[in-house]
Amino acid sequence: MLTVLLRLEHQLTRIALMIAVLMLVISVTLSFYQVLTRFLFNAPSTWTEVASRTSMIWCVFMAAAATFRGGYMMAVEVIYKWLPARLLMVLEVAIVLCCLLVLGVLVHYGIQMTLRVNSQVMSGMNISMSWAYAAIPVGAGFAMVSVVARLASQLSGREKVGPENSEVMSEEPTSSSSAREGASS
Repeated sequence: MLTVLLRLEHQLTRIALMIAVLMLVISVTLSFYQVLTRFLFNAPSTWTEVASRTSMIWCVFMAAAATFRGGYMMAVEVIYKWLPARLLMVLEVAIVLCCLLVLGVLVHYGIQMTLRVNSQVMSGMNISMSWAYAAIPVGAGFAMVSVVARLASQLSGREKVGPENSEVMSEEPTSSSSAREGASS
C-alpha cells in the first residue's frame, strides 16, 4: 500500500512541478512581451500583465508540492540538530500536522473563493477570475499528498528524517566531511 502511495505521489509531484515550470516560462515570456510592447512599441498590451500574474500564482502553488516533498517549507535545521534523534520523528509528525492544517484551510477556503469569483472576469481578458483562484485549492491538494507521502516514507524508514540535502544526521565525522572541513580552513 505504501509503495502505491509513494508511486502516486511521485507522479503527482512530477506533474505539479512540470506545471509550475510551464507557468514560470509563460509568466516570464508574457512579462517580456509586456515590456516590449510598452517601452519599445509604445503600445502596451492589455492582457499580458493579468495573464502573467495568473501564471505566476499557478507556478507558486504548484511548486509548493515539490518543496513540501523535500521538506523545505517548514525546515529549521537548527531544531533538527538540537533535538535528540529519538524526538526527530515526533518533530516531523508535529510539522506534518501543522502543514496539513494550513493546507486543509487553503483547500477549503480556496474552493469557496474560487466559486465566489466565478462570475467575475479578469480585466483585459474574457476569462473567469476563478481560473486564477483555482490555483489555491489545486496546489494545496497536491501539497497535501506530498506531505503525507513524505511522512509515510520517513515512518517506514525509506527516507531520513529532516530536510533533503541537510547535514542534520551527520553528527559523526566521515572521511568526506573531514576532507571538506580541511579544505575550507
